[in-house]
Amino acid sequence: MFPTMKSLDAPKKENKASNGVEGQSYDQFTTPSEKIDFSNVKIEPLFEETVDFETFSKSDFRAVKVKECVAVPKSKKLLQFTLDDGTGVDRTILSGIHSFYEPEELVGKTLIAITNLPPRAMMGIESCGMLLSAVNNFKDSDEEELHLIMVDNHIPAGAKLY
Repeated sequence: MFPTMKSLDAPKKENKASNGVEGQSYDQFTTPSEKIDFSNVKIEPLFEETVDFETFSKSDFRAVKVKECVAVPKSKKLLQFTLDDGTGVDRTILSGIHSFYEPEELVGKTLIAITNLPPRAMMGIESCGMLLSAVNNFKDSDEEELHLIMVDNHIPAGAKLY
């Protein structure tokens, strides 16, 4: 997709309808310049224990493309992802994020996964990896907020993260 120039006479309503802010356009990785108040967010303290580089480097972080995502039958939390990890063989990962995302909104996204964890069976389905998310709570609340880590769709499936 290439940027196009619009006539100076083009109605501003077109931009407003597409993103809710008159005269400004955004892609999936740009946030409108609205102020976000993080003062009510509670952040967990950093781990005091350190991990040596050799141990850390054993984790295989990869960009994965969501080919399909469906709710796991008989589960309120689990989503089943069919992922392109660049190997040519579909990878299945289950993630307990259904209360935060609907499956159809994740298809086509590029996510980050740890791909060399041992397989784990959940609800009779083998999950081969883990998707990365950012999690926080609000102050004075036990309610959790989760954001799946999504990256630029120009990153190819299977790209290794360092």
